[in-house]
Amino acid sequence: MGRVIRNTYIVAAPVQKVWRALVDPEEIAGWGAGPAVMSEQKDVEFKLWGGDIYGRNTQVVKNKKITQDWYAGDWKHPSKVTIELASQQDKTKVTLHQENVPEDEFKEINDGWDRYYFGEIKKYLED
Repeated sequence: MGRVIRNTYIVAAPVQKVWRALVDPEEIAGWGAGPAVMSEQKDVEFKLWGGDIYGRNTQVVKNKKITQDWYAGDWKHPSKVTIELASQQDKTKVTLHQENVPEDEFKEINDGWDRYYFGEIKKYLED
């Protein structure tokens, strides 16, 4: 059910900084997805953009991988998001995999990862 998004990003920052940008509410607010409720703990609920995106952390491996069930709007079923980090010298390779993306929102969500999520993280950490 739904479509799949697979994207790769290279962020010119160490893995630890990229990880903090994903899990620390103050860092999240810094790149524009606040107010945020987030943790690097498993089975903890989160909210981004004041609750426009919300869900639960289902798997957490610090500085390496976070898997989450995401909801937006009136979604009846979660979209599974997995973000993996790998060090490449002084940069971080980020692999994004999102399953069960609603067909009618696919383009908007895919563009959103580039523009409002990892695009903003890159600007925040690389400037």
